[in-house]
Amino acid sequence: MNNKEINIPSLLKIGNGKIAKIGKYLVDRNFTEVALFFSDGIENIVADKLYSGLEKYNIKIVHKDNISDINIENAIHTAFKIPSATKVLLGIGGGKALDYGKYCAHILKLPYITVPTSVSNDGFCSPNTSLLVAGKRKSVKSTIPYGVVADIDVISSAPESSIYSGIGDTISKITALHDWKQSFLKGYEYFNDFAGLMAHNSLDIVYLCNDLKPEDNEFKYRMVNSLVLSGIAMEIAGSSRPASGSEHLISHALDAVCANQKMHGLQVGIATYLCSLLQNNQQDKVKDFLLKTGFFNFVAQDPINKQEFIKALKLAPAIKQNYYTILSEQDSFDKAIKFIETDDILKQVIK
Repeated sequence: MNNKEINIPSLLKIGNGKIAKIGKYLVDRNFTEVALFFSDGIENIVADKLYSGLEKYNIKIVHKDNISDINIENAIHTAFKIPSATKVLLGIGGGKALDYGKYCAHILKLPYITVPTSVSNDGFCSPNTSLLVAGKRKSVKSTIPYGVVADIDVISSAPESSIYSGIGDTISKITALHDWKQSFLKGYEYFNDFAGLMAHNSLDIVYLCNDLKPEDNEFKYRMVNSLVLSGIAMEIAGSSRPASGSEHLISHALDAVCANQKMHGLQVGIATYLCSLLQNNQQDKVKDFLLKTGFFNFVAQDPINKQEFIKALKLAPAIKQNYYTILSEQDSFDKAIKFIETDDILKQVIK
């Protein structure tokens, strides 16, 4: 027997009006002293409901930060300034604050509750953090959150771009799982069937949204559920493999070469469609989903620069060493260029 223990969120609250109830969730778990990490501008948006709820249940705020950078050294320094009385850390907002707070909690071995204010990617429930290490964006091992509190009312007020970014990050499981399975079949690494099943099931949640539009609250509710399952799949696998493959390598490369990067999930969504074509893997399903949700139309309003995309394609296979994806195949670059030049969808979103 080679089973292992895995961590999953012990607190999971998804719905309307949840931020006002955080105080109750904390006191029920004896988390009476809390450190808060906010994304820029988020504190003003949630302050009234959050602070009144904390005050009602006598929750003491012992540390508070507004996060504007994600330098790993700053996160380490911050972690050791947090008072020893702290029982739990909360990250409230988007990627920077959530990653920063998560890493501080990981260092201190304290419970961490993530409160995403958008659904732009699955990072809020993953066991990893995205931080600047020696000036470069790196995925750093961390700990899956103790809890997730997602307030659909707040998420609904996020910029339109965030929901489309989340759509792109969600659909990427199709190409990521294919890359992982092929890597296993070629003898490069182990494939975890349960993690694969969990990631695949995270897709089923959004595929069932046939009668919903991205602006609908029910769609956002299902997106949060899908992204939570994706995070748990990564925890089971012990890596980001269930949710990150060739499409994420392209996005990371775009971050490195682009003068003006798009949101992570927007880049990933376009790369997912291209990689599904390269893999000959469910490309019609990917295309239909991204068309139906309006993802392609949204990205086409501000297309990715073609020269930068091609430069990123050349760089992408080397982003991670000893990491097989479809981009590792010798003819993948030439095939990708041909698709970019001839595919009607790619011609609209990469110019």
